[in-house]
Amino acid sequence: MRGAVRHVEWVGDEDPERLEAATVTLAPDRLDALGTSRTTDYVTAWTLQTGAGWVTERLDVTVRGRGFTRVLELVRHADGRWEAEAEARGDDTFHGERMAVPGIADPAALAGADDCDLALCPVTNTMPILRLGALDDVLPETRLLMAWIDLPSLAVLPSGQLYSSAAPLDRASGRGVVRYRSETRDFMADLTVDEDGLVVDYPRLARRVRPR
Repeated sequence: MRGAVRHVEWVGDEDPERLEAATVTLAPDRLDALGTSRTTDYVTAWTLQTGAGWVTERLDVTVRGRGFTRVLELVRHADGRWEAEAEARGDDTFHGERMAVPGIADPAALAGADDCDLALCPVTNTMPILRLGALDDVLPETRLLMAWIDLPSLAVLPSGQLYSSAAPLDRASGRGVVRYRSETRDFMADLTVDEDGLVVDYPRLARRVRPR
């Protein structure tokens, strides 16, 4: 896919030891990306590919922690079906608690989902922001169903999320604000994003840092 290439880095807002980095290739109606996340407990590497309309086609994730490795291959088919292949090796506990089984427990629960949402990853907010035109128009609160991927377990769960416009894109600053609300976690935040729909500031999750 040919398009503009962006290299972006974030630091955890409430966890400054967490570092996120991604390279995103943007085309007029789709994107692909690869990235990493480093915490004090585990390291994540992922690749993402979308089709037209920024609808997820594939997400591959590997998590390596102290004594464990987990791998997920998540695919959304053209007919809307989600399926996954997953593998867990090593210890199945994290901070003294047993981790969920990786992969999709209930594929039917993901019916109607167009997007994946990788925990802690700002890039996976970009697809719904661009598809809904949240930076171009006054977007009323719109509910979406996501295939949410927990870290570090890589369990895939349904997640109801709502997006709306909070402030339109300011052409001078190249910034706009999109309101995000999670039904699953009872959480709301105003996301500052740039003209490409990439997160600049996600309160409590991540904030952009200047690449070295």
